[in-house]
Amino acid sequence: MLSISEFSEMCHLTPQTLRYYHSEGLLVPAHVDEQTGYRSYLLEQVEQAMLITVLRGTGMSVKLVRRALDEPDATPALLQQHSAEVARQRQAQDEAIRDARTFFNSWPEVRRRHAPEMTVVSKPVPGTSAGRDQHEWYEADAAIAATVQDMVKTVESCGAVVSGPAWHTLAGETPEQRRQARTGEGPCWLVKVPITADEEALAALPGDVEVQIFEARDELSIFIPGKTSIAKYCTALSRLAPRPLDGAYVDITRMRHLLHDDGVETTAAICKLDEISTDG
Repeated sequence: MLSISEFSEMCHLTPQTLRYYHSEGLLVPAHVDEQTGYRSYLLEQVEQAMLITVLRGTGMSVKLVRRALDEPDATPALLQQHSAEVARQRQAQDEAIRDARTFFNSWPEVRRRHAPEMTVVSKPVPGTSAGRDQHEWYEADAAIAATVQDMVKTVESCGAVVSGPAWHTLAGETPEQRRQARTGEGPCWLVKVPITADEEALAALPGDVEVQIFEARDELSIFIPGKTSIAKYCTALSRLAPRPLDGAYVDITRMRHLLHDDGVETTAAICKLDEISTDG
């Protein structure tokens, strides 16, 4: 029999780690003295300790390692599953690193811009909520992206040309949309895709998309890189809302969120104090 210190040296696992593995039922000592609590191990258990170390070295959780040891035939599939999860985590970390570099190399600043008049097609995003938590926010984000892709394919198949980045805005252009937003029925978001099209192309568009004229306007704009989130949305809102303007105000009810490959640009209309408008 090997004492815990001897076994620890053989396996290159600290006594604390061995005690933890014992408590988790992953590596149970061959004998535990009832009076002293001292743990003893068999030489044959070194192999199991080695396998545990190999699997834990991949980043596997104790729960997954235990399953791999209990079901050796399932281990290749478990490793494949774990490898895919590690790849997703690495991708997320790489994106976070790129975002952080962008933020601290060039901190997002509010700027003034002019948005020209343009023809857009508009469509509600089905099944979306306002995003009360991050999970719902990601679901809405995916639904918005899918709706944009669908609309781009539709307008291009009708002979129209996408003339700029698409955007989404809160659904509130009609009394029914505002009622659904208040009651939580949804949809909560509208997608807008700017297009250039002749009359023939416009006539070929399906009935579930609405052709609108987006009126020219001055805006305040802030670009925040990376994947959108509730925190980034609220950051953009907090940076745009309190801006003092001579003879004008920033209308945050007329915000739009332009979708770029590397982030989201949030804009809000600049309105004169006596101006009332409902365009989005």
